[in-house]
Amino acid sequence: MFENKNVVVLGLARSGVAACKFLRKRNCNVTVNDMKKEEKKEVLDELNNLGVKVILGSHPDDLINKDVDYLIKNPGVPIDHKYVLKARELGIPVINEVEMAYLCLPKDKNIKLIGITGSNGKTTTTTLIYEFLKKDNKKVVLAGNIGYPLSNFVDDLEENTIIVMETSCQQLENLDKFNPDVAVMTNISEAHIDFMKTYEHYKYVKSKMLKNHTKDNVAILNNENEELLDTVKNAKSTKKYFSSKQKIDGAYFDNNKIYYYDEEIVDIKNIKLRGIHNIENIMAAVMAVKEFGCTTEAIREVLKDFSGVEHRLEYVDNINGRLFYNDTEATNIKCTQIALASFTEPTIILLGGLERGQNFDDLIPFMKNVKSIVAMGECKQRVKEFGDKLGIPTYVCDYITDATEKAYEVSSEGDVILLSPGSASWDQYKECEVRGSLFKEAARKLKK
Repeated sequence: MFENKNVVVLGLARSGVAACKFLRKRNCNVTVNDMKKEEKKEVLDELNNLGVKVILGSHPDDLINKDVDYLIKNPGVPIDHKYVLKARELGIPVINEVEMAYLCLPKDKNIKLIGITGSNGKTTTTTLIYEFLKKDNKKVVLAGNIGYPLSNFVDDLEENTIIVMETSCQQLENLDKFNPDVAVMTNISEAHIDFMKTYEHYKYVKSKMLKNHTKDNVAILNNENEELLDTVKNAKSTKKYFSSKQKIDGAYFDNNKIYYYDEEIVDIKNIKLRGIHNIENIMAAVMAVKEFGCTTEAIREVLKDFSGVEHRLEYVDNINGRLFYNDTEATNIKCTQIALASFTEPTIILLGGLERGQNFDDLIPFMKNVKSIVAMGECKQRVKEFGDKLGIPTYVCDYITDATEKAYEVSSEGDVILLSPGSASWDQYKECEVRGSLFKEAARKLKK
Protein backbone atom coordinates (compact mmCIF):
# COMPACT_ATOMS: atom_id res chain seq x y z
CA MET A 1 0.00 0.00 0.00
CA PHE A 2 2.81 2.40 0.84
CA GLU A 3 5.41 1.05 -1.58
CA ASN A 4 7.04 3.55 -3.98
CA LYS A 5 4.67 6.42 -3.16
CA ASN A 6 5.18 10.18 -3.01
CA VAL A 7 4.41 11.21 0.54
CA VAL A 8 4.45 14.49 2.46
CA VAL A 9 4.78 14.20 6.23
CA LEU A 10 3.45 17.29 8.01
CA GLY A 11 5.00 17.73 11.44
CA LEU A 12 8.46 16.65 12.58
CA ALA A 13 7.60 15.33 16.04
CA ARG A 14 8.24 11.78 17.24
CA SER A 15 5.50 10.27 15.10
CA GLY A 16 6.65 12.29 12.09
CA VAL A 17 10.19 10.98 12.34
CA ALA A 18 8.87 7.43 12.77
CA ALA A 19 6.64 7.83 9.70
CA CYS A 20 9.57 9.03 7.59
CA LYS A 21 11.70 6.02 8.55
CA PHE A 22 8.81 3.62 7.97
CA LEU A 23 8.08 5.04 4.51
CA ARG A 24 11.70 5.09 3.37
CA LYS A 25 11.95 1.37 4.19
CA ARG A 26 9.19 0.98 1.60
CA ASN A 27 11.08 3.02 -0.98
CA CYS A 28 8.77 6.03 -0.83
CA ASN A 29 9.81 9.53 -1.84
CA VAL A 30 9.35 11.42 1.42
CA THR A 31 9.29 15.13 2.18
CA VAL A 32 8.82 16.21 5.79
CA ASN A 33 7.73 19.75 6.57
CA ASP A 34 7.58 21.66 9.86
CA MET A 35 7.18 25.33 10.69
CA LYS A 36 9.87 25.21 13.36
CA LYS A 37 13.20 26.48 12.12
CA GLU A 38 15.52 24.14 14.00
CA GLU A 39 15.74 20.46 14.82
CA LYS A 40 18.28 18.33 16.67
CA LYS A 41 21.31 17.67 14.50
CA GLU A 42 21.17 13.90 15.06
CA VAL A 43 17.55 13.81 13.86
CA LEU A 44 18.34 15.82 10.74
CA ASP A 45 21.43 13.72 10.01
CA GLU A 46 19.40 10.51 10.29
CA LEU A 47 16.68 11.79 7.96
CA ASN A 48 19.16 13.15 5.45
CA ASN A 49 21.04 9.85 5.43
CA LEU A 50 17.76 8.07 4.72
CA GLY A 51 17.11 10.33 1.76
CA VAL A 52 14.25 12.28 3.32
CA LYS A 53 13.81 15.84 2.08
CA VAL A 54 13.44 18.15 5.10
CA ILE A 55 11.79 21.59 4.80
CA LEU A 56 11.78 23.68 7.99
CA GLY A 57 10.59 27.19 8.83
CA SER A 58 7.79 27.59 6.28
CA HIS A 59 4.90 25.84 4.52
CA PRO A 60 5.59 26.33 0.79
CA ASP A 61 2.35 26.76 -1.16
CA ASP A 62 3.38 24.32 -3.88
CA LEU A 63 4.32 21.41 -1.60
CA ILE A 64 0.88 19.79 -1.85
CA ASN A 65 0.16 19.04 -5.51
CA LYS A 66 -1.43 16.34 -7.68
CA ASP A 67 1.76 14.25 -7.60
CA VAL A 68 1.43 13.61 -3.83
CA ASP A 69 -0.11 10.22 -2.98
CA TYR A 70 -0.55 10.72 0.78
CA LEU A 71 -0.38 13.49 3.36
CA ILE A 72 0.66 12.09 6.74
CA LYS A 73 -0.46 14.67 9.31
CA ASN A 74 0.96 14.90 12.81
CA PRO A 75 -1.93 14.75 15.32
CA GLY A 76 -1.00 18.17 16.72
CA VAL A 77 -1.40 19.97 13.38
CA PRO A 78 -4.70 21.91 13.18
CA ILE A 79 -7.51 20.16 11.36
CA ASP A 80 -7.97 23.19 9.09
CA HIS A 81 -4.29 23.58 8.15
CA LYS A 82 -3.88 24.82 4.58
CA TYR A 83 -2.16 21.58 3.51
CA VAL A 84 -5.07 19.52 4.85
CA LEU A 85 -7.58 21.65 2.97
CA LYS A 86 -5.52 21.56 -0.23
CA ALA A 87 -5.06 17.79 -0.02
CA ARG A 88 -8.78 17.23 0.34
CA GLU A 89 -9.43 19.57 -2.57
CA LEU A 90 -7.10 17.43 -4.71
CA GLY A 91 -8.47 14.11 -3.40
CA ILE A 92 -5.24 13.21 -1.59
CA PRO A 93 -5.81 10.95 1.45
CA VAL A 94 -5.02 12.74 4.74
CA ILE A 95 -4.08 10.18 7.38
CA ASN A 96 -1.69 9.97 10.31
CA GLU A 97 1.11 7.69 11.43
CA VAL A 98 -1.33 5.50 13.38
CA GLU A 99 -3.54 4.78 10.36
CA MET A 100 -0.50 4.21 8.17
CA ALA A 101 0.96 1.67 10.59
CA TYR A 102 -2.40 0.00 11.24
CA LEU A 103 -2.91 -0.60 7.53
CA CYS A 104 0.45 -2.38 7.45
CA LEU A 105 -0.08 -4.71 10.41
CA PRO A 106 0.69 -8.32 9.40
CA LYS A 107 -2.49 -10.27 8.67
CA ASP A 108 -0.99 -13.71 9.37
CA LYS A 109 0.28 -13.30 12.96
CA ASN A 110 -2.98 -13.05 14.94
CA ILE A 111 -2.14 -9.54 16.13
CA LYS A 112 -4.77 -8.10 18.48
CA LEU A 113 -5.28 -4.41 19.21
CA ILE A 114 -6.76 -2.75 22.28
CA GLY A 115 -7.59 0.91 21.65
CA ILE A 116 -8.27 3.25 24.56
CA THR A 117 -9.78 6.71 24.41
CA GLY A 118 -11.81 9.09 26.56
CA SER A 119 -11.81 12.66 27.81
CA ASN A 120 -10.20 11.65 31.11
CA GLY A 121 -8.43 8.62 32.48
CA LYS A 122 -7.16 7.12 29.24
CA THR A 123 -3.46 7.23 30.14
CA THR A 124 -3.97 5.51 33.50
CA THR A 125 -6.28 2.94 31.92
CA THR A 126 -3.85 2.27 29.08
CA THR A 127 -0.94 1.86 31.48
CA LEU A 128 -2.90 -0.54 33.69
CA ILE A 129 -3.95 -2.67 30.71
CA TYR A 130 -0.34 -2.92 29.58
CA GLU A 131 0.96 -3.74 33.06
CA PHE A 132 -1.75 -6.36 33.70
CA LEU A 133 -0.98 -8.17 30.45
CA LYS A 134 2.76 -7.95 30.96
CA LYS A 135 2.47 -9.37 34.48
CA ASP A 136 0.42 -12.24 33.03
CA ASN A 137 3.27 -12.99 30.57
CA LYS A 138 1.34 -12.04 27.45
CA LYS A 139 3.21 -10.75 24.42
CA VAL A 140 2.32 -7.07 24.59
CA VAL A 141 3.57 -3.73 23.25
CA LEU A 142 2.61 -0.22 24.33
CA ALA A 143 2.05 2.16 21.43
CA GLY A 144 0.27 5.34 20.42
CA ASN A 145 -0.23 8.46 22.48
CA ILE A 146 1.94 6.96 25.20
CA GLY A 147 4.66 4.46 24.49
CA TYR A 148 6.16 4.59 21.00
CA PRO A 149 4.77 5.21 17.51
CA LEU A 150 2.96 2.13 16.22
CA SER A 151 5.08 2.11 13.06
CA ASN A 152 8.14 1.34 15.20
CA PHE A 153 6.73 -2.15 15.87
CA VAL A 154 5.00 -3.19 12.65
CA ASP A 155 7.89 -4.99 10.97
CA ASP A 156 9.02 -6.89 14.08
CA LEU A 157 5.78 -8.05 15.70
CA GLU A 158 5.74 -11.64 16.93
CA GLU A 159 2.74 -13.93 16.55
CA ASN A 160 -0.11 -13.45 19.05
CA THR A 161 1.11 -10.02 20.19
CA ILE A 162 -1.39 -7.67 21.82
CA ILE A 163 -0.97 -3.98 20.99
CA VAL A 164 -2.17 -1.61 23.72
CA MET A 165 -2.75 1.83 22.33
CA GLU A 166 -3.97 5.09 23.85
CA THR A 167 -5.68 7.04 21.10
CA SER A 168 -6.33 10.77 21.42
CA CYS A 169 -9.03 12.76 19.64
CA GLN A 170 -6.28 14.39 17.58
CA GLN A 171 -5.25 10.93 16.35
CA LEU A 172 -8.82 9.74 15.82
CA GLU A 173 -9.50 12.78 13.62
CA ASN A 174 -7.50 11.24 10.76
CA LEU A 175 -8.29 7.56 11.27
CA ASP A 176 -10.52 5.83 8.72
CA LYS A 177 -9.89 2.06 8.54
CA PHE A 178 -8.53 1.76 12.11
CA ASN A 179 -10.48 -0.93 13.99
CA PRO A 180 -9.38 -2.15 17.44
CA ASP A 181 -10.44 -5.66 18.44
CA VAL A 182 -11.28 -4.27 21.88
CA ALA A 183 -12.09 -0.58 22.32
CA VAL A 184 -12.18 1.05 25.74
CA MET A 185 -13.96 4.39 26.15
CA THR A 186 -13.54 5.79 29.65
CA ASN A 187 -15.91 8.77 29.39
CA ILE A 188 -16.80 11.80 27.27
CA SER A 189 -17.03 15.39 28.46
CA GLU A 190 -16.34 18.73 26.81
CA ALA A 191 -12.63 19.04 25.98
CA HIS A 192 -10.23 20.17 23.23
CA ILE A 193 -12.82 22.48 21.68
CA ASP A 194 -10.02 24.86 20.63
CA PHE A 195 -8.70 22.08 18.39
CA MET A 196 -11.94 20.32 17.43
CA LYS A 197 -13.89 23.58 16.89
CA THR A 198 -17.20 22.27 18.33
CA TYR A 199 -18.26 19.82 21.01
CA GLU A 200 -20.41 17.97 18.48
CA HIS A 201 -17.37 17.42 16.27
CA TYR A 202 -15.32 16.31 19.28
CA LYS A 203 -17.94 13.68 20.15
CA TYR A 204 -18.13 12.54 16.54
CA VAL A 205 -14.36 12.13 16.43
CA LYS A 206 -14.38 10.12 19.66
CA SER A 207 -17.09 7.86 18.24
CA LYS A 208 -14.75 6.94 15.38
CA MET A 209 -13.07 4.51 17.78
CA LEU A 210 -16.07 2.23 17.11
CA LYS A 211 -16.71 3.30 13.51
CA ASN A 212 -15.63 0.00 11.95
CA HIS A 213 -16.81 -2.29 14.73
CA THR A 214 -19.03 -5.31 14.14
CA LYS A 215 -20.49 -7.68 16.73
CA ASP A 216 -17.15 -9.50 16.59
CA ASN A 217 -15.47 -6.50 18.24
CA VAL A 218 -15.88 -5.53 21.88
CA ALA A 219 -16.55 -2.03 23.19
CA ILE A 220 -16.00 -1.44 26.92
CA LEU A 221 -18.02 1.55 28.09
CA ASN A 222 -18.62 3.60 31.22
CA ASN A 223 -22.22 2.85 32.14
CA GLU A 224 -22.48 6.05 34.21
CA ASN A 225 -21.45 8.50 31.48
CA GLU A 226 -24.58 9.48 29.57
CA GLU A 227 -22.71 11.57 27.00
CA LEU A 228 -20.62 8.55 26.09
CA LEU A 229 -23.56 6.15 25.86
CA ASP A 230 -25.47 8.58 23.67
CA THR A 231 -22.45 9.23 21.43
CA VAL A 232 -21.91 5.52 20.63
CA LYS A 233 -25.54 4.33 20.72
CA ASN A 234 -25.45 3.34 17.05
CA ALA A 235 -22.18 1.42 17.20
CA LYS A 236 -22.44 -2.23 16.10
CA SER A 237 -19.96 -3.46 18.71
CA THR A 238 -20.63 -6.10 21.33
CA LYS A 239 -20.97 -3.65 24.22
CA LYS A 240 -19.82 -4.40 27.76
CA TYR A 241 -20.04 -2.03 30.69
CA PHE A 242 -18.47 -0.97 33.96
CA SER A 243 -20.12 1.04 36.73
CA SER A 244 -18.91 2.87 39.82
CA LYS A 245 -22.45 3.41 41.12
CA GLN A 246 -24.44 0.20 40.79
CA LYS A 247 -24.21 -3.55 40.44
CA ILE A 248 -24.43 -4.42 36.76
CA ASP A 249 -23.76 -7.34 34.46
CA GLY A 250 -20.13 -6.38 33.96
CA ALA A 251 -17.53 -4.76 36.20
CA TYR A 252 -18.82 -2.83 39.19
CA PHE A 253 -17.80 -1.24 42.49
CA ASP A 254 -19.60 -2.28 45.66
CA ASN A 255 -18.74 -2.12 49.37
CA ASN A 256 -15.22 -0.81 48.58
CA LYS A 257 -14.47 -3.75 46.30
CA ILE A 258 -14.13 -4.06 42.55
CA TYR A 259 -15.95 -6.96 40.91
CA TYR A 260 -15.86 -8.49 37.45
CA TYR A 261 -19.12 -10.31 36.76
CA ASP A 262 -19.50 -10.95 40.51
CA GLU A 263 -15.91 -12.19 40.92
CA GLU A 264 -14.12 -10.10 43.52
CA ILE A 265 -11.03 -8.59 41.93
CA VAL A 266 -9.64 -6.35 44.66
CA ASP A 267 -10.50 -4.54 47.88
CA ILE A 268 -9.45 -0.93 47.47
CA LYS A 269 -7.81 -0.95 50.90
CA ASN A 270 -5.11 -3.07 49.22
CA ILE A 271 -4.27 -0.58 46.45
CA LYS A 272 -2.51 2.79 46.29
CA LEU A 273 -4.66 4.51 43.67
CA ARG A 274 -7.17 6.96 45.08
CA GLY A 275 -10.41 8.45 43.85
CA ILE A 276 -13.57 7.17 42.18
CA HIS A 277 -12.14 8.15 38.78
CA ASN A 278 -9.31 5.68 39.33
CA ILE A 279 -11.79 3.00 40.40
CA GLU A 280 -13.41 3.49 37.00
CA ASN A 281 -10.03 3.33 35.27
CA ILE A 282 -9.23 0.05 37.03
CA MET A 283 -12.59 -1.47 36.08
CA ALA A 284 -12.15 -0.45 32.44
CA ALA A 285 -8.69 -2.02 32.39
CA VAL A 286 -9.89 -5.21 34.06
CA MET A 287 -12.69 -5.56 31.51
CA ALA A 288 -10.20 -5.18 28.66
CA VAL A 289 -7.62 -7.70 29.83
CA LYS A 290 -10.22 -10.28 30.79
CA GLU A 291 -11.04 -10.43 27.07
CA PHE A 292 -7.60 -11.98 26.68
CA GLY A 293 -7.75 -14.38 29.62
CA CYS A 294 -5.65 -12.31 32.01
CA THR A 295 -5.62 -13.84 35.48
CA THR A 296 -7.02 -12.11 38.55
CA GLU A 297 -3.76 -12.89 40.34
CA ALA A 298 -1.78 -10.84 37.79
CA ILE A 299 -4.23 -7.95 38.15
CA ARG A 300 -3.96 -7.97 41.94
CA GLU A 301 -0.17 -8.10 41.82
CA VAL A 302 0.00 -4.98 39.66
CA LEU A 303 -2.58 -3.05 41.67
CA LYS A 304 -0.82 -3.76 44.95
CA ASP A 305 2.18 -1.65 43.90
CA PHE A 306 0.82 0.62 41.16
CA SER A 307 1.05 4.21 42.39
CA GLY A 308 -0.45 5.86 39.31
CA VAL A 309 0.82 7.39 36.12
CA GLU A 310 3.59 9.82 36.91
CA HIS A 311 2.31 13.32 37.71
CA ARG A 312 -1.40 12.32 37.69
CA LEU A 313 -2.52 11.90 41.28
CA GLU A 314 0.65 9.88 41.69
CA TYR A 315 1.40 8.45 45.12
CA VAL A 316 4.90 9.66 45.97
CA ASP A 317 5.71 8.28 49.42
CA ASN A 318 4.84 8.16 53.09
CA ILE A 319 7.16 10.79 54.48
CA ASN A 320 7.23 10.60 58.27
CA GLY A 321 3.53 9.72 58.41
CA ARG A 322 2.42 12.21 55.73
CA LEU A 323 1.09 10.87 52.42
CA PHE A 324 2.48 12.86 49.49
CA TYR A 325 0.59 12.92 46.17
CA ASN A 326 1.83 14.52 42.97
CA ASP A 327 -0.98 15.77 40.73
CA THR A 328 0.96 18.43 38.84
CA GLU A 329 -0.99 17.53 35.66
CA ALA A 330 -4.02 19.16 37.34
CA THR A 331 -3.59 22.35 35.35
CA ASN A 332 -7.27 23.30 35.57
CA ILE A 333 -9.85 23.56 38.34
CA LYS A 334 -11.82 20.49 37.22
CA CYS A 335 -8.80 18.25 37.74
CA THR A 336 -8.19 19.72 41.18
CA GLN A 337 -11.81 19.06 42.09
CA ILE A 338 -11.31 15.40 41.20
CA ALA A 339 -8.12 15.23 43.26
CA LEU A 340 -9.68 16.81 46.35
CA ALA A 341 -12.68 14.47 46.10
CA SER A 342 -10.28 11.52 46.29
CA PHE A 343 -9.28 12.08 49.94
CA THR A 344 -11.07 11.99 53.27
CA GLU A 345 -7.91 12.65 55.31
CA PRO A 346 -6.92 16.14 56.47
CA THR A 347 -5.27 17.68 53.43
CA ILE A 348 -2.74 20.40 52.76
CA ILE A 349 -3.02 21.48 49.12
CA LEU A 350 -0.39 23.28 47.05
CA LEU A 351 -2.38 25.56 44.77
CA GLY A 352 -1.52 28.09 42.07
CA GLY A 353 0.71 28.76 39.09
CA LEU A 354 0.15 30.61 35.83
CA GLU A 355 -2.42 33.40 36.07
CA ARG A 356 -5.16 32.86 33.53
CA GLY A 357 -8.25 33.87 35.44
CA GLN A 358 -9.09 30.44 36.85
CA ASN A 359 -12.02 30.58 39.28
CA PHE A 360 -10.84 29.09 42.56
CA ASP A 361 -14.34 29.53 44.00
CA ASP A 362 -15.30 26.46 41.97
CA LEU A 363 -13.25 24.46 44.47
CA ILE A 364 -15.37 25.50 47.46
CA PRO A 365 -17.62 22.39 47.49
CA PHE A 366 -14.49 20.21 47.56
CA MET A 367 -12.59 21.96 50.37
CA LYS A 368 -14.17 20.29 53.41
CA ASN A 369 -11.07 18.20 54.23
CA VAL A 370 -8.53 20.93 53.46
CA LYS A 371 -6.84 22.15 56.64
CA SER A 372 -4.23 24.41 54.99
CA ILE A 373 -3.42 25.92 51.60
CA VAL A 374 0.03 26.75 50.29
CA ALA A 375 -0.24 29.40 47.57
CA MET A 376 2.44 29.59 44.91
CA GLY A 377 3.21 30.92 41.46
CA GLU A 378 1.99 33.92 39.55
CA CYS A 379 -1.54 33.80 40.98
CA LYS A 380 -0.49 33.19 44.59
CA GLN A 381 -2.11 36.38 45.92
CA ARG A 382 -5.48 35.36 44.48
CA VAL A 383 -5.08 31.94 46.07
CA LYS A 384 -4.31 33.67 49.38
CA GLU A 385 -7.48 35.74 49.09
CA PHE A 386 -9.45 32.57 48.32
CA GLY A 387 -8.09 30.79 51.40
CA ASP A 388 -8.64 33.79 53.64
CA LYS A 389 -12.26 34.03 52.48
CA LEU A 390 -12.83 30.41 53.54
CA GLY A 391 -11.01 30.86 56.84
CA ILE A 392 -8.43 28.26 55.87
CA PRO A 393 -4.84 29.02 56.94
CA THR A 394 -3.04 29.98 53.73
CA TYR A 395 0.70 30.44 53.31
CA VAL A 396 2.34 32.20 50.35
CA CYS A 397 5.51 30.82 48.75
CA ASP A 398 7.36 31.66 45.59
CA TYR A 399 8.49 28.27 44.29
CA ILE A 400 7.46 24.63 44.48
CA THR A 401 10.39 23.66 46.70
CA ASP A 402 9.52 26.33 49.29
CA ALA A 403 5.85 25.38 49.05
CA THR A 404 6.61 21.71 49.70
CA GLU A 405 8.69 22.53 52.76
CA LYS A 406 5.96 24.86 54.10
CA ALA A 407 3.28 22.21 53.55
CA TYR A 408 5.31 19.71 55.56
CA GLU A 409 5.99 22.29 58.28
CA VAL A 410 2.27 22.89 58.90
CA SER A 411 1.26 19.22 58.56
CA SER A 412 0.75 16.47 61.10
CA GLU A 413 1.03 12.69 60.93
CA GLY A 414 -1.88 11.24 58.97
CA ASP A 415 -2.22 14.27 56.69
CA VAL A 416 -2.22 14.20 52.91
CA ILE A 417 0.09 16.71 51.23
CA LEU A 418 -1.31 17.21 47.75
CA LEU A 419 0.18 19.06 44.80
CA SER A 420 -2.86 19.72 42.63
CA PRO A 421 -2.34 23.32 41.51
CA GLY A 422 -5.39 23.96 39.34
CA SER A 423 -3.01 26.03 37.22
CA ALA A 424 -0.53 25.64 34.39
CA SER A 425 3.18 25.82 35.21
CA TRP A 426 4.44 28.09 32.45
CA ASP A 427 4.89 31.08 34.74
CA GLN A 428 7.92 29.33 36.22
CA TYR A 429 8.52 25.96 34.56
CA LYS A 430 8.67 24.88 30.94
CA GLU A 431 6.46 21.88 31.64
CA CYS A 432 4.23 20.85 34.51
CA GLU A 433 6.27 17.64 34.76
CA VAL A 434 9.23 19.75 35.92
CA ARG A 435 7.08 21.13 38.72
CA GLY A 436 6.02 17.61 39.72
CA SER A 437 9.56 16.26 39.72
CA LEU A 438 10.76 19.12 41.91
CA PHE A 439 7.87 18.44 44.32
CA LYS A 440 8.82 14.78 44.61
CA GLU A 441 12.48 15.61 45.08
CA ALA A 442 11.69 18.14 47.80
CA ALA A 443 9.36 15.68 49.55
CA ARG A 444 11.91 12.89 49.68
CA LYS A 445 14.53 15.24 51.14
CA LEU A 446 12.22 15.61 54.14
CA LYS A 447 12.43 11.94 55.01
CA LYS A 448 14.12 11.35 58.34
